[in-house]
Amino acid sequence: MIGIIGGSGIYNIEGARIIKEINISTPFGKPSSPVVIMDIEGREVAFLSRHGRGHIYPPHLVPYRANLWAFREIGVSRVLSLSAVGGINRKLQPGDYVVISDFIDLTKNRKSTFYEGIRSIRVEGEDKPAKLLREGKVVHIDVSEAYCPQMKTVLYKVLEDLNLPFHAEGIYACTEGPRFETPAEIRAIEKLGGDVVGMTGYPEVVLARELTMCYASLCVVANPAAGISGKRLTSQEVIELMKSKDQEIKLLIKRFVSELPEERTCNCKNALEDAEV
Repeated sequence: MIGIIGGSGIYNIEGARIIKEINISTPFGKPSSPVVIMDIEGREVAFLSRHGRGHIYPPHLVPYRANLWAFREIGVSRVLSLSAVGGINRKLQPGDYVVISDFIDLTKNRKSTFYEGIRSIRVEGEDKPAKLLREGKVVHIDVSEAYCPQMKTVLYKVLEDLNLPFHAEGIYACTEGPRFETPAEIRAIEKLGGDVVGMTGYPEVVLARELTMCYASLCVVANPAAGISGKRLTSQEVIELMKSKDQEIKLLIKRFVSELPEERTCNCKNALEDAEV
């Protein structure tokens, strides 16, 4: 099953036929929102609002582990993340799409792994993640290719077919939030190679990988990052930009779901091989 996580301004997928809504409680707490199972192009898709209904979770308090574990419990094997970002690379314009290819973690206080060795939460299940947790294993996953190449290829095709402005690669710098970054911080991130900045891309990507899920991140540039345009940053301009892209995003999701092959041909499902100590 495909799971979709909607970020700021993306709280539902209107027009999709809703099959059911699931309230899940996980060993890692309750997810941000109920998981909505819907029919898109004849395929079951799970949707979850990252910030919750009514946007009640700030970036640093999003229950990332619960969100991904809830997806695992209902059989999600691929996750598409949708989010708004600030543009650092001068080639990026507001409204452009960016398919993320790598990340820089600049967060400070987030639980970024399921595997905590002797302190791991013991869970039920017979898959490898559950067994590693019950055994209290220490796990080091490889993130040389954190974003699923198969999913990215489909995103490229869909974006091209829809004639939408996009960039096939982009390095996502994740900051702690909830405040926006300073101009000095943006200059530092630019020197590190960051193309876009956001507050929610990490640890979501690595948590998905720890559960052997495929993960792809499609971002919309909402505005230039701090200090680049010289203008004051506001949350309202982010929400308004995302609202203006609403119909595009719905169509993009529909096409992506219909074109993603059923079979996983990538190596994401093998992320836990030789990772345990």
